[in-house]
Amino acid sequence: MQKRITTFVLILLASMSIVYAGQGNLKGKVKDAETGEPLIGATVLLKGTNQGAATDVNGNFSITAITSGQYTIVVSFIGYASTSLVVNITDNETKEIEVALNKTSIIGEQIVVTASRRKEKLTEAPATIDVIVAKDIENFASFNTGELLSRQKGVDYVRSGVLGIGINVRGLNSAFNPKNLQMNDNRLSTLVATGLPLGALSTVVKEDVDRIEIILGPAAALYGPNAHNGLVNTISKDPRFSQGTTLSLNAGNQSVFSGRFRHAQVVNDKLSFKISGEYSRGTEFDYTDTVYVGTKGYRELDLDTKFDAIRGEAGLYYSLDKSSDFILSYGGSNSNNIGVTSAGRNQIKDWQIHYLQGRYVSKNIFAQLYHTWSKTTNTYAMNQRTQNYVSFINAGFSDSEARSRSFKEAWAGTKAAGVALPRGAVFEDASKRWNGEVQYNHTFGSLNLITGVQWQRDDANSNNTYLMDKTGSIIINQYGFYAQAEYEIENSGFKILAAARGDSHELYGFNFIPKGSVVYSSSIGTFRATYGKGIAAPTILNLSGNLFGGLVLGDGEGFTLSDGTQIPKLKVETINSFEVGYKGVIENKLYVDVNAYYNISENFLSPLVNIATLGRKVTKRGDTPIQDIIPGTPAAGAAFLLTYLNFGKVNTYGADIGLNYYLNENVNFVLNYSFFDFSLDKSDLNNDGEKKRCSYRYRSTNQYTEK
Repeated sequence: MQKRITTFVLILLASMSIVYAGQGNLKGKVKDAETGEPLIGATVLLKGTNQGAATDVNGNFSITAITSGQYTIVVSFIGYASTSLVVNITDNETKEIEVALNKTSIIGEQIVVTASRRKEKLTEAPATIDVIVAKDIENFASFNTGELLSRQKGVDYVRSGVLGIGINVRGLNSAFNPKNLQMNDNRLSTLVATGLPLGALSTVVKEDVDRIEIILGPAAALYGPNAHNGLVNTISKDPRFSQGTTLSLNAGNQSVFSGRFRHAQVVNDKLSFKISGEYSRGTEFDYTDTVYVGTKGYRELDLDTKFDAIRGEAGLYYSLDKSSDFILSYGGSNSNNIGVTSAGRNQIKDWQIHYLQGRYVSKNIFAQLYHTWSKTTNTYAMNQRTQNYVSFINAGFSDSEARSRSFKEAWAGTKAAGVALPRGAVFEDASKRWNGEVQYNHTFGSLNLITGVQWQRDDANSNNTYLMDKTGSIIINQYGFYAQAEYEIENSGFKILAAARGDSHELYGFNFIPKGSVVYSSSIGTFRATYGKGIAAPTILNLSGNLFGGLVLGDGEGFTLSDGTQIPKLKVETINSFEVGYKGVIENKLYVDVNAYYNISENFLSPLVNIATLGRKVTKRGDTPIQDIIPGTPAAGAAFLLTYLNFGKVNTYGADIGLNYYLNENVNFVLNYSFFDFSLDKSDLNNDGEKKRCSYRYRSTNQYTEK
């Protein structure tokens, strides 16, 4: 027995010595081919293994304990063309290499991070992605980089003013649309209560934008609710490889002026920082949105077409070691402009947005915690204020009294025998949001695994001006858990991806969101087939809105009509998307990106709809009599009430074609074409958005039937 143990130990020691003797090391440096400057954060991977490294502040990297043999080394960096080289690792030796990467304007050579939440070549990403690169942003004359989105395939773009921009991905757009998610540096760039993109309220300065990545189609499995039709991710510059000071001035028609600056500096091998700022002003187009009182139209009262904004950001980057960083960022803005909504235009007055974000980034772990807050006290709805003003003037009140009272009241009847109605036009906002996330990723041979958990706490506070928050803030917590596995079948060109997310929300419950794709890469390009699910979650405004003294109410509890009809509370809108596509670079000159898709949507979230039709009145919201919500409502109920509803089903389909021809470093030719259409079953009464053809009774079977 002792002899057997001794033999086993000797064999084990021999095996260990063989393994040890068969290992070597790799170290080197990655730099810019043109300037010779080191590239910080470049990725160096041994293809087919889980070994790799990121370059430090001097562009250096080191990979140890590599089993001897021949390896393909893949080196990549965002904004540069990736490169591969073959190296031989020998026993007990350290191989040294130096790699020079070239900046590229060939879109297909770009490295992206948004599709899979990790670095990958654009042509190999399992989604259709548009990329607006730094050079495009720098060469764009306007200070409003959002205008560049209009040039991208698959992006539906609405222009509602000098500043006003509304976008959606793959159709069904409006200027008041929260159905695509917008982010800045992994941070939600949306308002707390409405879910709308910050847009002109943003804190981002053009000169600090490195690139914008746009995913076409659902991205909810990794990013959660409202990455529904797509995702727009704005990524800022790292001060460690964008040092220096930039000053910019713009002037143009509509009295537009913009002054901006950015400064970035590396203090030492541990500490770097950046700071940016902007002041912009101008005059909106000479347009007045007609406000109707009865059948008579009026100009918007006290229309102020001048706009201005002050915004800025600062970031502190601290390298904890060669492969991990801590990043602390702050941004703030103060804006005055005109905002377009589905209920008329708003006069935005000194609306402030602030955020504070802390991030930890390493090879395998990403963690962040950030706080966003919003404040305005004088913003108001021009449509409602104008109607209020007219009601006072028609009753015989003086102009000065009509103007002062029009912010909060309307008048019914004559001056001598009438009553003031609570029809507040002012929007106040003191909302806050907390977000936290921890993500882990690791590569096990040919398998890459990403898993994470997210937490969000919304604290919506309108001071009882546009939400049902009379007794205090509306506080909602939600949690998300996600995982993604990507397996590369060796020597086959095939890559299989599966992802899933569980999302739990205090108001609309639990949702399971899957995604899957098969990608085949060959010498002529990459082919893929993808399935993804997305959800558009009702916003706090959709669920708990209370605007203009109850003329608009959120549908978070459902409604009862005077004939007994039950209007159900809102559910999440779902989309199931199927897509096939091809991406490839032909002869290092032409980048081709084509796709076709088919979407099945259910419970489509509507714009505002009047539910008091066909002579019926609204008697309850949930179990609460409508008189307790809308003061002064007759006992019979409200004869007019706008809310949000779920429609039935709609199928959308289309195709996108993108051609980018790289003539030289300074000239690219771009041709984009997108086709979109939809099919709607008009015989399905759930799709009767105006509710005029018939009335509905909602049964416990969750089906509408005609009465």
